[in-house]
Amino acid sequence: MKTLVDTSIWSYAFRSKKPEFKSQVDKLIDIISNNNIVIIGAIKQEILSGYSNMNLFNKLEKKMTAFENTTTLDEDYIQAAKFSNQCRINGLQGSPVDFLICAIAYRLKVEIFTAEKNFSHYQQHIPIELL
Repeated sequence: MKTLVDTSIWSYAFRSKKPEFKSQVDKLIDIISNNNIVIIGAIKQEILSGYSNMNLFNKLEKKMTAFENTTTLDEDYIQAAKFSNQCRINGLQGSPVDFLICAIAYRLKVEIFTAEKNFSHYQQHIPIELL
């Protein structure tokens, strides 16, 4: 199954050498190796925004060009707003990017790979699948 990988997992892979993140990094490598990766421009932006050192930024940007951005459609933004509203009605707040990730994953019928706990809360109120 294709998997939309969230920024938190990419951060583990690029920034952390902590052993407690090894299983997530190994899973990311497996997803990439099997060509099951889905990425969107907003996630690439979040990843690259963490690098003010231009040498590191350029190296990472070059690595990230290997992954083609999935097109974001107008309907994704509308679905993201619907998901946001549904969650807010149930007392949950989230970022616009979180709900855009949810909307695109929903449209593509792919799972979301994230370390962010808020997605498991969203999943209680909107139809998303988590890895």
